[in-house]
Amino acid sequence: MKIIILSLITGFVVGFIFALFKLPIPAPPALAGVMGIIGIYLGFKVYELITPWLGNLIK
Repeated sequence: MKIIILSLITGFVVGFIFALFKLPIPAPPALAGVMGIIGIYLGFKVYELITPWLGNLIK
């Protein structure tokens, strides 16, 4: 939980600094972009879950 809170605070500070200097936001500006990031994360986690299972099938 500590990592999640630190990530949120860091993201907030970075977003604030970008806005302060009138730079474009360093993140997807649309919900589709955010969903893409979530999809990448979920795909990574599913791979981690099925890799041991696949390894046992191949042996």
